Amino acid sequence: MLGIERRRRIMEKLNEEQKVYVSELAKLFSVTEETIRRDLEKLEGKDLLRRSYGGAVLNEHTGDDISFVKRSTILSENKHVIAERAARLVHDGDTIMVDASTTCLALIGELQRRKNLTIITNSVRLVHDFLQGPFQLISTGGTLRPNSCALVGDVTLQTLRRYNVDLALISCKSLDRTKGIMESNDAESTIKECIAAQAKRVVLLADHTKFGKTAFVHSFDFDRIDTIVTDEPVSTSWRDFLEKKNVELID
Repeated sequence: MLGIERRRRIMEKLNEEQKVYVSELAKLFSVTEETIRRDLEKLEGKDLLRRSYGGAVLNEHTGDDISFVKRSTILSENKHVIAERAARLVHDGDTIMVDASTTCLALIGELQRRKNLTIITNSVRLVHDFLQGPFQLISTGGTLRPNSCALVGDVTLQTLRRYNVDLALISCKSLDRTKGIMESNDAESTIKECIAAQAKRVVLLADHTKFGKTAFVHSFDFDRIDTIVTDEPVSTSWRDFLEKKNVELID
């Protein structure tokens, strides 16, 4: 296994378990503990984790505004699972609003065989990556947040409010049965709330690690969500809760 692949899998394990141990990783990947320590040192240098005695912990708090680059390394395979499942909800001719999340970016990659799609987005990265794509792309404009490749602010909101669409595709930092859907910062939380308000149907894309977690800013409640798409089966308590809220679950 190449070092870059091993480090990607270390990050996925860390994101799921919040802490990893050098000795366990060495056995898992059949390498020396010194190799794992070098891997952790490189990941720490990218601000992806914090080394601790015997291992490492995820360097994340409720207010952490994780960069697009860092988010793209976390649970990448799981995001593609979500993208494949969510793609089935999109049909030829749909008008769609998409946020600037890495999960939504993965989803757009699954839609290139759809016909006559119109995609409205505040994602600079999405527009860049699909300049030659088979979609009609509408960029919101606005103030760039380089950390997340997202456009935000009054110009962005004004553009979004001009359109009414069939489908909103949104990700989030976390979701909690009591606290609702949450984000790490006000600017992007406001954008996602606006996107949800402009759509006939709202689809939330959230991997299994986001359930039951708390983030800094409340975006909206479950009554704004029609469907949640995730990567792994959720608990019975979550399943019952979503059924009571009339939220379709695809897991």
